[in-house]
Amino acid sequence: MPPEEGHQVQVHLDRLLAERGMTLSELAVRVGVTVVNLSVLKNDRAKAIRFSTLTAICRELNCGPGDLLSIRED
Repeated sequence: MPPEEGHQVQVHLDRLLAERGMTLSELAVRVGVTVVNLSVLKNDRAKAIRFSTLTAICRELNCGPGDLLSIRED
């Protein structure tokens, strides 16, 4: 897929945070990234994510990558 076409990865951070009663700010502190970076991810504007960040998010939300990310079927 050429870069200009974008991606179809959907991020389910809002749902996971709500299910766990956690705020984006709290997760940012626990993971060690900025709220702005998590907001970019949450709003499907991220172009990439480091495996270390993905691992930390999954650890703090007690989930797997497949719970956090899926492929949007248009």
